Amino acid sequence: MEEWTIENWEEKVNENDITAFYLYTPICGTCKIASKMMEVIEELLPHIPIGKGNINFLEEFAYEQQIESVPCLLITKDGKVHEKVYAFKSVQNLYEKLIL
Repeated sequence: MEEWTIENWEEKVNENDITAFYLYTPICGTCKIASKMMEVIEELLPHIPIGKGNINFLEEFAYEQQIESVPCLLITKDGKVHEKVYAFKSVQNLYEKLIL
């Protein structure tokens, strides 16, 4: 998964119907598990742009998007944030959220 800046994210949102931006911190154990799940999702859905961002370097963005915790998956549809996923229950759950 490619590390995105806010500019990368905004560009992808404007160019694509659906995007996913995975927010994490490197020392979060739950984030490590979620990262593995996102790697599988990226392989299953190569047509959906998926990026990741270390929230430690995205403080203003996190405030603007009202991110409550990590891991967090921002799913955008048609240029707007459609959903914020905090509970990475399973690969299947994430897959279904992205294809609907």
